[in-house]
Amino acid sequence: MKIEKKHFKPYIFILLFLLVPLLFFQVVKKILNKDKYEETRVISQLVEDAENTIPANNIEANTASFGIVIHGGAGNIVKDNIPQELEVAFKTKLFEAIQTGKSMLDNGDSAIYIIEAVIHILEDSPLFNAGKGAVFTHDGKNELDASIMDGRNKNAGAVSGVTIIKNPISAALAVMQKSEHVLLSGSGANKFAKSVGLEMVNPNYFYTEKRWNNLQNAIKRQNESKHGTVGCVVLDKNGNLAAGTSTGGMTNKKYGRIGDSPIIGAGTFADNNTCAISSTGHGEYFIRYSVAYDISARMKYKNQELKTAASSVISELKEVGGSGGVIGIDKNGNICMEFNTKGMFRAYYTNKCEPKVLMYKD
Repeated sequence: MKIEKKHFKPYIFILLFLLVPLLFFQVVKKILNKDKYEETRVISQLVEDAENTIPANNIEANTASFGIVIHGGAGNIVKDNIPQELEVAFKTKLFEAIQTGKSMLDNGDSAIYIIEAVIHILEDSPLFNAGKGAVFTHDGKNELDASIMDGRNKNAGAVSGVTIIKNPISAALAVMQKSEHVLLSGSGANKFAKSVGLEMVNPNYFYTEKRWNNLQNAIKRQNESKHGTVGCVVLDKNGNLAAGTSTGGMTNKKYGRIGDSPIIGAGTFADNNTCAISSTGHGEYFIRYSVAYDISARMKYKNQELKTAASSVISELKEVGGSGGVIGIDKNGNICMEFNTKGMFRAYYTNKCEPKVLMYKD
């Protein structure tokens, strides 16, 4: 029996009607699966990138602690002994210094250069025993000391017995950065500072009537007066610690006496693993007991907190006859301002608080 072609047409249309939706469904399914796979792959990649970008132990990496502490010396600082106008002058200068440090910290500047800039302000003021306000030796001269230390690599620089360098802290920094040495003294340090372009001054620049009168009184009493020092410690936004100290030493000092201020480990110390410390007080004791380093060592080897270590060291110092104090900041931004005298000129600022200036014990 012969079937005509025209009888096939209805069946072909029916077959196509059934197959086309089926094929279309399969194509759509593949497209959807591919899109879903691509979405999953992209999300996975984003998560992986985020994990590689954010440190596992520091999710809030952009909120790291930073801060600064300064001092202008410790001693017989009692409110009843300081006229109101002089108290205002001290607080104003300390506030200027801490505000400078705050601005530089907030700007992301390096700890080392913050130290230099802040101590410049204190060295340029006749109020403090450093730079312009340096005390006189027995021979009627001004012999200045300073040191600075970088906690990143424990690099350090210092000068002692300098007489014509306007800002000894800058000379200490130059020794650290531009020489192979740590400590230079006397005429050699003066020559080095001049060779690297630091500002030099006539020795008369350091003369102030107050300090000269202090010398005359000390000579009459036949003693050496234990005056203050200036110092600064910083933890910058990069997590680097640094410390610096500058002084004119003791009134009526003799024979080229050098105190703790230019001695790394006594007057100044910084280590990124622990803390940064600047000392002030009776230098011979701070040298003998390695005060600045001892605080860091107690943190490192006894796992003590900064305040505990500093408080213990300063208390023990008093037991053997040593007077003075320290300022410090640790790698986490905790600060300390410990002293065993009646007062200490000091100020501080951290990213967790506003600048504050203090002078007395309470």
